Amino acid sequence: MQARHRRSRTALLATLTTTVTALVAGVLALPGADRAEAAPSTFAHPGVTVSKGQLDFAKAKVDAGAQPWKSAYDQMMASKYADLNRTPKPRATVECGSYSNPNYGCTDEREDAIAAYTDALAWYFTRDERYAKKSIALMDAWSGTIKEHTNSNAPLQTGWAGSSWPKAAEIIKYTYSGGWANEGRFRTMLRDVYLPKVINGSNSNGNWELSMMEAAVGISVFLEDKASYDKAMAKFRTRTAAYVYLASDGDLPKTVPSQNLDTKAKIVSYWQGQSTFVTGLTQETCRDFTHTGYGISAISHIAETSRIQGQDLYGTDVGERLRQALGLQAKYELGEAPPSWLCGGSVNRGLGPVTEVGYNALHTRLGTAMTNTQKLTEQQRPAGSNNLFVAWETLTHAENPS
Repeated sequence: MQARHRRSRTALLATLTTTVTALVAGVLALPGADRAEAAPSTFAHPGVTVSKGQLDFAKAKVDAGAQPWKSAYDQMMASKYADLNRTPKPRATVECGSYSNPNYGCTDEREDAIAAYTDALAWYFTRDERYAKKSIALMDAWSGTIKEHTNSNAPLQTGWAGSSWPKAAEIIKYTYSGGWANEGRFRTMLRDVYLPKVINGSNSNGNWELSMMEAAVGISVFLEDKASYDKAMAKFRTRTAAYVYLASDGDLPKTVPSQNLDTKAKIVSYWQGQSTFVTGLTQETCRDFTHTGYGISAISHIAETSRIQGQDLYGTDVGERLRQALGLQAKYELGEAPPSWLCGGSVNRGLGPVTEVGYNALHTRLGTAMTNTQKLTEQQRPAGSNNLFVAWETLTHAENPS
């Protein structure tokens, strides 16, 4: 009798174990449910968009006078962002309305952040301490002043500036040995002023949430905050799937659950009135290519950071969506006339300097043929800055196998 009871309990436990295992597997199959696996056990530094290996490769090319890196370097060093006489313009409250109206500190914040990153790169390439100190001075000026972002564009503004600050901080913290007395204050700024504004995402156009997650991921790396990294990466995976359409998604694009896009009419409206969905189309293609470029750029930046941190997303749907989005947008950016069913037969071009990172990852490292993207990328070299959150990516990522 006791043996039968033991066998029954064993069978019951086995059944329960199988059921729990199946439930866990089901949960893990949900979009973004890999959040517990996203953060590395130990963060790699510098590790936001560009790694030490990539910097070393690019520096060697510049030192050898090789192209396109030398011309990209010269472009960066001649820019206003590398000016050692730059005066930072921090504000306690940055107020940004739609299309930067009002613009109280918006442009100043974004451009000071890009300047801090530019000076950090200039330090690495020249080993001239003046650039490291200038980068630190810019970061210190803002960390000692800013308290909040307000008005309607605050989340996006925070995302743009918050994408550049950690890129600068990573290079300075992990390659400059001259000291950074106010590093702790800068960390507090990122944690208390920037991260809370971006970490919960946005239900606006997709480029908003993608840029916000780029900032959240980069900040999380610098702060070595695994919980925030996982949360941001989960939102990124869900949003990327809802931003770039693949035929394998079905008749309609995927959606972000919190947006309640539960009918075809709502989805078509959100996709700028586009009702025919083809692989590579983005949620903002029929709005304009400039905003589409923001979204594509953020996808590539987060994928690159994730790869540096040990989880390569280029072999997942993220990489495929990035490849297809680059290809479709590049074809029409190069001048091909769109068919009548696409955006009413007319597109607003202006993709911007956003193709280098994704093209390098997918073509240089993985060997994927990308004819249109390659033509556009090479035609735009050296890619400069969009003055928002993209800067000097021909220098850092062109043909970079690291």
